[in-house]
Amino acid sequence: MIRLFKHYIPYPLLFLGLLDLCLLVFAAEISWIFRASQIGMAAGSIFDRPAPILSFALALEVALVAVGVYGTEALQSLRFAGARILVAISLGVIFLSIMAFILPGITLWRSNSLYAMLLSIFLLMAVRIILGKILDSNVFKRRLLILGAGPRAERIAQLSRKPESGFIVSGFVDMNEGPAIVGTAVKRSDISNLPQHVIDLEVSEVVLALEERRNSLPVADLLIVKTTGVHVNDMSSFLERETGRVDLDSVNPSWFIFSDGFSSGRRISTAFKRGFDVFLSLLLLLFTGPIILIFATLIMLESRGGAFFKQERVGLYGQKFNILKLRSMRADAEIAGQAVWASENDPRITKVGNFIRKVRIDELPQAWSVLKGEMSFVGPRPERPQFVDNLQTKMPYYTERHMVKPGITGWAQINYPYGASIEDSRHKLEYDLYYAKNYTPFLDILILLQTIRVVLWPEGAR
Repeated sequence: MIRLFKHYIPYPLLFLGLLDLCLLVFAAEISWIFRASQIGMAAGSIFDRPAPILSFALALEVALVAVGVYGTEALQSLRFAGARILVAISLGVIFLSIMAFILPGITLWRSNSLYAMLLSIFLLMAVRIILGKILDSNVFKRRLLILGAGPRAERIAQLSRKPESGFIVSGFVDMNEGPAIVGTAVKRSDISNLPQHVIDLEVSEVVLALEERRNSLPVADLLIVKTTGVHVNDMSSFLERETGRVDLDSVNPSWFIFSDGFSSGRRISTAFKRGFDVFLSLLLLLFTGPIILIFATLIMLESRGGAFFKQERVGLYGQKFNILKLRSMRADAEIAGQAVWASENDPRITKVGNFIRKVRIDELPQAWSVLKGEMSFVGPRPERPQFVDNLQTKMPYYTERHMVKPGITGWAQINYPYGASIEDSRHKLEYDLYYAKNYTPFLDILILLQTIRVVLWPEGAR
């Protein structure tokens, strides 16, 4: 994996993304040459028209990221990938068509766009057919040696068996710390030279999955392994990198203290984030105002009660504030103000409410909270005070999610379906902690783009 702005990106995905970008540039250039030959015009070279070619390629590449073309499902299914590519190309061309009226000098001719779109679809699908097996093979996967043979080591073994896994386990070493669960583990006593064993297996990383480090950590051997260029990682950092979340079952307070992240020295990033929030919230309220009014009217026509409702939530540093949402449930959904989690097929949800929840229209009025500075566009979802009081007693490190502003969308929202239980909240907390620990403007932009995928394919929304 390569780390860009604190966020890990697998090498195969980076390679595929760069290849797609090159193919899009190629498609735009070929379509230009073809159209020029049809009308008897000199085609020239790409250097004569970099703005139209690059704007087409970059717009479509952003659309590919936004709809999840580089997600796990799209990499494993050509049918799934084809559907996402068609949607991405369509979104990209619609965006470029709008831009053609605003900045006509930086876009392709309309006739070119059709040729470029068709050629792009063909090339993007062809490269996935050709490289599909290669990208999914062990060629790009890292080889690991796991020190440990207990439950922690077994968790890594299970993770390696998933199709989206970016690594393979070359071996396990039983460090004599208790009963071994992994049957293929080699006894530490049977290995005369651990560093040489690492070299013989040709691994690129050693992961410490020890149940108890005090008496079983081979410090001297690990120092030698480290100096040979092999990475040595603890299990918590390894799982954070591979899963994009902070694993609550393996972390401890010292890991939070000494690991990279939760940096307070990011004033430029914070200023950028606030400026971006103000601009985007004004833009969103301006363009979605008519949509909000239309659905507010439909809500009042369907059921008694107001179209909007305020709800108290917990924000930055545990401070309470009120968010504004379009009402999606009956007016009597909560008796005496008692907070109740939404359930699947919740009978309290109205017909209009079910639709606006699916496409996230009920969240649009929260842009007002973003404009006021109580929320951000990207961050952990703000919870009800009653839920927070309950979850803080049942989950470690829950208060740490309040070290960043809550958001309309977030890392948990694009990676985990809607949660309405203690277990769901635990999984979402792991993603929220990852965001709070590794926040950068790059991660915010990635989350905003991926939110388009969640809106278009609202799996798990309630």
